[in-house]
Amino acid sequence: MSDTLAARLVEAVGAANVLVDAADTAPFLTDWRGRYRGAAQCVVRPGNAGEVAAVVRACIEAGVAIVPQGGNTSLCGAATPDETGRAVVVSLGRMNRILAVDRQNNTISVEAGCTLAAVQDAARAVDRLFPLALASEGTCQIGGNLSTNAGGVQVLRYGNTRELTLGLQVVLPSGELWDGLRGLRKDNTGYDLKHLFIGAEGTLGIITAAVLKLYPLPKTQTTCWLNIASPAVAVDLLNQAKSTFDAQLTAFELVSEASLALVLQHIPGATRPAAASPWYVLAEFSDADPAAVEGWLGEQMAAGAVADGVIAASEAQAKKLWALRENISEAQKIEGVSIKHDIAVPVSRIPDFLSTADAELAAAFPGIRVVAFGHVGDGNLHYNLSKPGAQDNAVFLASQAEVNRIVHDTVHALNGSISAEHGIGQLKREEILRYKSATEIALMQTIRQALDPRGLMNPGKLPGPG
Repeated sequence: MSDTLAARLVEAVGAANVLVDAADTAPFLTDWRGRYRGAAQCVVRPGNAGEVAAVVRACIEAGVAIVPQGGNTSLCGAATPDETGRAVVVSLGRMNRILAVDRQNNTISVEAGCTLAAVQDAARAVDRLFPLALASEGTCQIGGNLSTNAGGVQVLRYGNTRELTLGLQVVLPSGELWDGLRGLRKDNTGYDLKHLFIGAEGTLGIITAAVLKLYPLPKTQTTCWLNIASPAVAVDLLNQAKSTFDAQLTAFELVSEASLALVLQHIPGATRPAAASPWYVLAEFSDADPAAVEGWLGEQMAAGAVADGVIAASEAQAKKLWALRENISEAQKIEGVSIKHDIAVPVSRIPDFLSTADAELAAAFPGIRVVAFGHVGDGNLHYNLSKPGAQDNAVFLASQAEVNRIVHDTVHALNGSISAEHGIGQLKREEILRYKSATEIALMQTIRQALDPRGLMNPGKLPGPG
C-alpha cells in the first residue's frame, strides 16, 4: 500500500481502524464456507457514511479496488477479495446504530452494519415485526442482506428484502453520497434508484443505511412439523393451507429425511420430533386460531396427506422445531464439503425439478447423496450434493462443472433461476452467462459501466469487469 493511500485512510477512519497485520485481517479474507480465500492491502472499518465516502474517494483516486463487506456470511464469495492482494476491504461492522423507529409509520431506519437480529430486536421492542428471518441472523448484517436481496423463511408472506425496503443511503463509486432515506410507500418521481443497489452485491456502490418496513407483531404463532410422502404432497398441502389461512400462513418449509439426518447426527441436542418420513414440512401460522390450525391438520391427516405431525405446545418447542431447519447448513458444514445449489422454480414445478435432477444425477454419479430443503412456499430449494465417503467425495467434487450443468439445465428448462437468494458472487459469475440472455447481460454491464467506469467496486463479482 502506498504511503499516500495509507495516510488518507488513516485520516479518514483513524489508525486503529486500518488493519494491516495478517492476524487482524485474516477473518475478513475467507468466506463463511471456507471456499474462497483472498488477500488485501488492508481492511478499513469506517464508523459512518462520511467516513465511507472518504475511504472510497481515497481508493478511487489511487486506482485501488474496493470490496465492501458486512457480516461475511456470503455463500458465493461475494464479499471476499481476490488473491492478488491489491484490493481494500471496507468492513461496515462499526456502523451498527438504529437511527430511528417510527412506530406509526411502521418503519425502522438503520445503519448497514446492524445485524439482522439487532433490527428484529429493535422492532420487537416497540411491538413490531421486521420479518426477514435467516439462520445467520445473529451475524449477517443489513447491508449484506440488501446487497444480496436476501430471502429467508417468510418470503411467502412478506417478500424478499427488496419488498421490505423503502429507502437507502449509498456511497457511489465516485465517492458521492446519495441520501434516499425516505420512508414513503408512494413516491412516483422517476426511477426508483434504490432497486439498482438491492441485489447488486456491492458492485454499484456501498449501502450505508436503509429505511425498512415493519409490521404488527403477531399475537400468536402456531408451528407444525408434518410428515409427508413427497414434494408433490407438499405443494398440494401448501395451496390448501393458503386457501384456508391466506396471509396467516407465514412460513412453509420443505425438509428431506437426508437433511434432518445430518442435523440429528451433528447438532447437539437435536431430536427427532416425530416418526421418520421421506419428507417433512415445517409450517408456521401467525395470528391464526390455534384450534383452527389443529382442526385443519386433523383433516389433512384423515385425508392421508399428512402421515404424522407435531404442533408445538410452547414457544420453546417451536424454537426446537425451527432449529432443526435452521441448522441444516451448519450440519452440512460439519459433515464436509458438498456441491451446493440455491435454485428457484415455479412452486408448481418443484416436484418436476426434484424428480428430474435426482434421476439424472443418480445415473451420472451412482451413490450420490442429495440433501434437499428450502422454502417451498416461494419455490426456492437448496439442493446440495455429495458422496457419503470422504475419498469418494473428493473425486466427486472434481465433477462440479458436470453436476452444475445437470442441475442448472434442469432449472432453466423449468423457467427457473440458478440463484434464488444467495447471489452470484464469484461462484456463479461465469455460470450465469449460460442462462441469462445476451441482452440482459449487456444491460447489467451498461449500468455497471455508467456508475463505475473504472471497474473498481467489488471487481470479479457478477458479470462485469475484473
